Amino acid sequence: MPDMLVKLYELPPHAPLIDQLAAQGITVRRALAPEKHKIVEWVRANFSARWASECDVAMTGRPPGCFIAVDEKDESKELVGFACHDATCKNFFGPTGVLESQRGKGIGKALLLAALHAMREQGYAYAVIGGVGPADFYAKSVGATIIEGSTPGIYKGMI
Repeated sequence: MPDMLVKLYELPPHAPLIDQLAAQGITVRRALAPEKHKIVEWVRANFSARWASECDVAMTGRPPGCFIAVDEKDESKELVGFACHDATCKNFFGPTGVLESQRGKGIGKALLLAALHAMREQGYAYAVIGGVGPADFYAKSVGATIIEGSTPGIYKGMI
């Protein structure tokens, strides 16, 4: 899977989408350090051990490089999605995932935009989306373009 490049200085606004989700009881926010164990366990259980490892690293940043989506309609506060940046490499977005039952609501796009806006606020002009799956989603959401010759990229030789 190739990497993609995003111009952070041309991002669409993220507040309207985050507000729309909040009206539905879904909060998108930066993760807090005390939540690390729950988030990493959830990523491992719902996605993969590799993504959990990357999420673990993203959570060690100050502030954490992990954003979460939480369904707060009832008191259980169910985690429904996550997005990380600066995990495997500096200036890289990912991994990210939304529970299959929650897809199609804009949660993935809100998490993507929240993380990319945070990267821009850190001073990055561009971001790399590493080893993308849904290239059309990233192209449509943030104007990301394929980086030719980037497969397997930094993931070459991984055990």
